[in-house]
Amino acid sequence: MKIKELIASLEEFCPLGYQESYDNCGLISGDKEKNITGVLLCLDSTEDVLKEAVKRKCNLVIAHHPILFSPIKKITGKTYAERAIIYAIKHGLCIYAMHTNLDNIRLGVNNKIAEKIGLSNLSILSPKHGLLRKLVTFCPVNKANEVRTALFAAGAGKIGNYDECSFNTEGIGTFKAGENTKPHVGTKHKQHSEKEERIETLYPLPIENKVIQALLKAHPYEEIAYDIYPLEIPHPNIGSGMVGEFEKAINEKDFLSLLKKNMEVSCIRHTPFTGKKIKRVAICGGSGSFLLPNAINSSADAFVTSDFKYHQFFDAEGKILITDIGHYESEQFTPEILHHFIKEKFTTFATLISKTSTNPVNYY
Repeated sequence: MKIKELIASLEEFCPLGYQESYDNCGLISGDKEKNITGVLLCLDSTEDVLKEAVKRKCNLVIAHHPILFSPIKKITGKTYAERAIIYAIKHGLCIYAMHTNLDNIRLGVNNKIAEKIGLSNLSILSPKHGLLRKLVTFCPVNKANEVRTALFAAGAGKIGNYDECSFNTEGIGTFKAGENTKPHVGTKHKQHSEKEERIETLYPLPIENKVIQALLKAHPYEEIAYDIYPLEIPHPNIGSGMVGEFEKAINEKDFLSLLKKNMEVSCIRHTPFTGKKIKRVAICGGSGSFLLPNAINSSADAFVTSDFKYHQFFDAEGKILITDIGHYESEQFTPEILHHFIKEKFTTFATLISKTSTNPVNYY
């Protein structure tokens, strides 16, 4: 199996179009035409991780963090990132990154944290806007079901936990075929009236080409009328952070103990106790301080994330318990997401989780 085939499957599960504008997800280096010998999953594709990949006979390394984040003009081995790229090229390794696109999907990084600490009734904390499109097309009534089926198979028609959603109305379409045409119905040079269905359905922007190609293939007309409307409504399953609930409220000290144990952290920085029990919890893997207003507005009792600065802790103002568990610690189980996905779909190569700790922060 070629590397590009696995990449195509990963990008269907977690499209690159869901990454933040500043990010650098996707294939970082290497030849995607190569056959896969093995896959190593990690948080950071450092030189030590790449050495582990070679030792474990893996030629594809899938990392959460992109090893190349900012533009570089020279590769001389001066920095850890340059040394990693030199090593990867020398040993024929491919490096692929799934960062904020994996943060932003419903079954991504934050879902894994929620799973680890036992939250349910999950929803996106800050849903993304501008990612949805509405497709409107018109086709003969006797072909409408065929067209709808093709659109749904391409990924259109999903709203929250509902699939195959559309709105359909019947009307009369008119057209006159010209000289160099092959009309599906009607005759050349004569206006034709046809009973048609107007089909409306939604789709996320990253799969637009796939949806349009499905429409063009399934529609019987030679010239297909369709409209695309950008929608500003939030995408219910794509966005930053997540919020969920415990089955039963617990006191703040027990919550910190649970967090420390289940997330396998050595220490937790937190704001003063609020005196409230913890029932509703907001979470954000990685640097999540920008989501504090969303966490407060969601009526969360606690916020689990990392990388809070000193003065930002004051912004809790007694309304919420901020718990900073560390950047690496909040994302350390991320490879498990990809391991499960790949093992479920492919069994022809080894999929391994790196044993190398890349946490640059130590605690004394």
